[in-house]
Amino acid sequence: MSTCFIIPHFEHAELLTGVIAALERFGLPLIVVDDGSGPAAKQRLAELAERYGWLEVVYRPANDGKGAALKTGYRRAVERGFTHGLQVDADQQHDLDDVPKFLDAMRRDPSALVLGVPMFDASVPKARLYGRQVSIAMVRLLTLSRAIPDPLCGFRGVPLAAALRVIDRTTTGDRMDFDPEFAIRMQWQRTPIERIQTRIVYDPDGHVSHFLLVRDNVLLSLMYTRLAFTMLWTLPSSLGHRAAAAPSALESRRP
Repeated sequence: MSTCFIIPHFEHAELLTGVIAALERFGLPLIVVDDGSGPAAKQRLAELAERYGWLEVVYRPANDGKGAALKTGYRRAVERGFTHGLQVDADQQHDLDDVPKFLDAMRRDPSALVLGVPMFDASVPKARLYGRQVSIAMVRLLTLSRAIPDPLCGFRGVPLAAALRVIDRTTTGDRMDFDPEFAIRMQWQRTPIERIQTRIVYDPDGHVSHFLLVRDNVLLSLMYTRLAFTMLWTLPSSLGHRAAAAPSALESRRP
């Protein structure tokens, strides 16, 4: 197993500086995908790449969204020969002391998607917390399971071959709708799911959220609706395939 960190980034260069310093102790390469930040942030990223030889910055020409940046990061990691990516946000919300827990889970089952299960402090806005509960309910409905306890947490270990199967075969969202859709589609293709509880600090110093309440909730609603129709369309053929694959009661009694 060959693992790197993957961080999507947009206009969080100062917060990212602290994240990079905290990741250095783990001795893993890091790919930062800048999603069309302005000149000041790009200059800061260039300085960081010069300081840390294990850091590569990939620059996207326009701000297309977190999902677009992650897909670029997954592809770049595979190009460099990595089999797994440990995905971390750039804004210092994630407790990086939990990195060893994710790495241990990834080593135990290299085929698994390892999802962070957030434990929030008092800084979490109530509107965002309630919105999360709606997403959790929708994902349980779409997967007919509780395998994905929180579809929005960006702290996750990703098996890259399975990830590329998802993003190469389907059209996935490019913004905040990507993380939950990706988790759902990974579960649909029978990727094992592991879960790690992790503390989330919702409002670190200098944090500016890129989650736009109206736009991104609309995108999430449209995505869940689209996946519901996809599930309904494919369910009959899936059930038929399972029925054909299962031996009949008479056949099971034959010697």
